[in-house]
Amino acid sequence: METIKAPLTLLRTNQPNGFDCPGCAWPDKEHRSTFQFCENGAKAVTWEATSKRVRPDFFESHTVTSLLEYSDYELENLGRLTHPLAYDKETDTFRAIEWQDAFHRIGEILRELPPDAVEFYTSGRASNEAAFLYQLFAREYGTNNFPDCSNMCHEATSVGLPRSIGIGKGTVSLDDFDECELIIAIGHNPGTNHPE
Repeated sequence: METIKAPLTLLRTNQPNGFDCPGCAWPDKEHRSTFQFCENGAKAVTWEATSKRVRPDFFESHTVTSLLEYSDYELENLGRLTHPLAYDKETDTFRAIEWQDAFHRIGEILRELPPDAVEFYTSGRASNEAAFLYQLFAREYGTNNFPDCSNMCHEATSVGLPRSIGIGKGTVSLDDFDECELIIAIGHNPGTNHPE
């Protein structure tokens, strides 16, 4: 976000005529103060409100292997995506594709998989309307496998895992992603919400 716009935008965070912080659930207080956000809220607002855009030509000239050398901050600082992207294994790059092609590819993969083999992960930052439509899509597909970040991250670790395996930590590794057939990220930004 441009330096001049950041303070003005932040002052509208969690205010009656402003907007809700995309990074938290700050309570609506009867008596408000000027600064209704925390450090993480300020980061979330400036990341989401940026006018920076990372366009397809960037991905054409940078391999995925080279992008692994970027820090989370450097990747986020490039800006927001402007197009759907598909990985090209031959060139080790992401290439821009049309929205219709992206939906077609997702549809092909979903048609090949049984509904119980698919999980529709969403974000706690998604609006109620977006979450409703997303879960409706998943139910029409034939599954109720759609946890959000709160039950995915918190319930499983605080309740489910100790009862089932005796420890409140996940047992998966990043290598598990190599075995995935499909990962769908809609309505949230994994680079900022789940950087570690």
